[in-house]
Amino acid sequence: YRCHVRLPGGARCGRTIGLKREWQEAVLRGSIDELQRLLASGTDIDARNGKGQTSLMLAAAEGHAPVVEWLAERGADLDHTAKYGLSALMLAVVRGHIDVVRKLTDAGASVSLRGTGAPGFSEKTALDLAAARVTLNKRMMTVQEVRATKDAFADLS
Repeated sequence: YRCHVRLPGGARCGRTIGLKREWQEAVLRGSIDELQRLLASGTDIDARNGKGQTSLMLAAAEGHAPVVEWLAERGADLDHTAKYGLSALMLAVVRGHIDVVRKLTDAGASVSLRGTGAPGFSEKTALDLAAARVTLNKRMMTVQEVRATKDAFADLS
């Protein structure tokens, strides 16, 4: 299968969608030892699943901060977007994984990418999504979580 994402100018991304099952399972389990073994055997760190998501996106959505850091250190694409134009950073924000947000912003993930398509995500940046999350969940979040969310983006504004 080929990636269905269109790049500026109408070009296709040209990357094969081929996220291997064992790689995806290791990401979802948070098994860095297994990921190291698979990467050494030639697994594509930026391979995509059928939804166009990379392993970094899956790890970010699951809140696996050590895996996110490990993937970023090995050159994983920090700013790939899939459904609704969401990046790994945006997925971490939406899921409330503040430690992952910090890892991604420290690694240089773009905070200016904007979501597309779906209501609630269209034209929103990771910072917009974080502000919306704080507003919507203010009553349920602890003071520490609110501060951590604000601090994760403080240097980026």
